[in-house]
Amino acid sequence: MTYSRRRSPKQTFGLVTVILVLSVGLIAYLFTRQQHLPLYLVWLITLSAITFFWYGFDKEQSKRDGSRVPEIVLQLLTLAGGFPGGWLGRLIFHHKTRHNSFLVILILSTILHAGLAPFLLTLQ
Repeated sequence: MTYSRRRSPKQTFGLVTVILVLSVGLIAYLFTRQQHLPLYLVWLITLSAITFFWYGFDKEQSKRDGSRVPEIVLQLLTLAGGFPGGWLGRLIFHHKTRHNSFLVILILSTILHAGLAPFLLTLQ
């Protein structure tokens, strides 16, 4: 008897996202450490790039009726610091513009990070 256990889209996209954040984050850190950029700025750049990528990927998948990025993955990325990529993804791809929950998360995340930035930018 064979037993096949498939991961849910949340698990699959969540795992891929974690791998992307770790690998892209490490590469971004290694390329920017000579410039002495604050780690928080490298974090924001990394998460924004990945969030923007997922917005574009999800938009393309929606056109093709393919496997979609779960909303929770996009929203958690936004809250964690990918909000610039989320705003840009909405603007460039016209994606998630009809979902009020995404707009609320983007606004809250922007406000949250604007409040945290003065403190987090001083950390090395």
